[in-house]
Amino acid sequence: MQAFSDLLERLILTASRNTKIELMVNYFRQTPNPARGWTLAVLTGELDIPGVKGGSIRRLIEDRVDPELFRMSYDYVGDLAETVSLMWPGTRGANRIPPIDDVIEALLGATRAEGERLVAGWLDMLEPPQRWALIKMVTGGLRIGVSARLAKVALAEMGGVEPAEIEEIWHGLAPPYESLFDWLDGKADKPSPDIKAPFRPVMLAHPLVTKDKRDDPDAVDPAIIDPDIFAAEWKYDGIRVQAVSERGVRRMYTRTGDDISHTFPDVLAAMDFEAAIDGELLIRAPNGEVAPFNELQQRLNRKTVTKKQMEARPAMIRAYDILVEGDEDLRSLPFSERRKRLEAFVEKSASDRIDISPLVPVTNLEALEAARNEPPAPEIEGLMLKRWDSVYEAGRPTGPWYKWKRDPFLIDAVMMYAQRGHGRRSSFYSDFTFGVWREGEEGDEITPVGKAYFGFTDEELKQLDKFVRENTIDRFGPVRSVKANKDKGLVLEVAFEGLQRSPRHKSGLAMRFPRINRIRWDKPSAEADRLETLEKMLPADPLSDKG
Repeated sequence: MQAFSDLLERLILTASRNTKIELMVNYFRQTPNPARGWTLAVLTGELDIPGVKGGSIRRLIEDRVDPELFRMSYDYVGDLAETVSLMWPGTRGANRIPPIDDVIEALLGATRAEGERLVAGWLDMLEPPQRWALIKMVTGGLRIGVSARLAKVALAEMGGVEPAEIEEIWHGLAPPYESLFDWLDGKADKPSPDIKAPFRPVMLAHPLVTKDKRDDPDAVDPAIIDPDIFAAEWKYDGIRVQAVSERGVRRMYTRTGDDISHTFPDVLAAMDFEAAIDGELLIRAPNGEVAPFNELQQRLNRKTVTKKQMEARPAMIRAYDILVEGDEDLRSLPFSERRKRLEAFVEKSASDRIDISPLVPVTNLEALEAARNEPPAPEIEGLMLKRWDSVYEAGRPTGPWYKWKRDPFLIDAVMMYAQRGHGRRSSFYSDFTFGVWREGEEGDEITPVGKAYFGFTDEELKQLDKFVRENTIDRFGPVRSVKANKDKGLVLEVAFEGLQRSPRHKSGLAMRFPRINRIRWDKPSAEADRLETLEKMLPADPLSDKG
């Protein structure tokens, strides 16, 4: 547990991607099997300890300290593991800190009562940093800035292989991954599990225009807009997926390789082919158009899906590319050839659940820019530019593919509430709820329209935190209400990708990917936008039967 605890502590304290990779590489090289394999399972979210959850930890701590004191402390700190690790009354110290593999293997074989007893005993023995690591391990949700993808990149660097090689075999492996590490150590051949309908690592695009050059009219080189070099197609606002049907097995994966097949049996039923295609998972509206993203959200992350849910929100795939057809791997072919194969494939499938993303004529920069900012449907995010000669290469190579999203929507809103962050932000107010003006019973009032927790620099975070502390008017646990009236308030310029109606929100609206674009220290709160401004941004509702 000591080495595991040290690793987590160092990972959470650094924001550098390269440093995080280096820390993981060193750990994997220095730690023997099976400890490093169990650590990998924790980092990638593949470890599930059914007998001990967050509720178990709360019961254990409330049996040992004043429950009200714990709740107040938890409200203030905002993180269960951090709160419990500091408040736990154990003081004996451990003669021998148990290794992570002993801990995990004991918990996996334990009942709930046994699991809670084991965890309590270890918490008695350990120091606060190790307690924190233990609780994070058993409850999940590390929040240390390490994704499953980043952990696999570290594995690849450790073994001198490509991350794509690990992705291709990942779904055939299981913790503690001893065969994987033996291969990466050079002690054994590459594992070759017989995976039916495997995931193939996806190809990603670079932004054509970076955020810092969005306002630069010369950010795009007109020479790149050449129909003989690049194709353009619409980029839809859904979930990037890979649909694979091979050897009698049908699966659907996210771009990160998560298997979501069980959530979309209606799409799997339509995958009557031997192929692997790359596309966007969408919901089809009654009028045949694409439904807003929030309709897709209603079907995501469900363990089961009912017939009624599938009928109300029928899922479909808008295909972008074809990777495999029959026994033929097409990834080494140029995009021009793969596109022809994809068009023929979709036509042959004749399914209302699978269609193709249409190409956009490439003429000149002005025409493409107009298409990007005024797409034919609000569910289109912008354009994809793909070189005709590009092979399908895993990862994010520079040059072959570009994404050119439409400019974000912008509004000026007033900060209403602030909540403490997590991890290295736990001592700052970093999650902000904001609102706009609307007509109320007693005149203008602010109604909340969204929440954002990124888009600002570390220095701006300090400034925002200072404003919250100096202008607090009420407290609700880890949440503070701040001054927000016509005379006093902080205006935030908020960027977002889309807007739809939502009965779950007081304003009746929900934003897609809101983030803080700019802090308007210069703008009086009375001049913030009104709800009517947002309502004018609403697209027509494709879920209605009206055309």
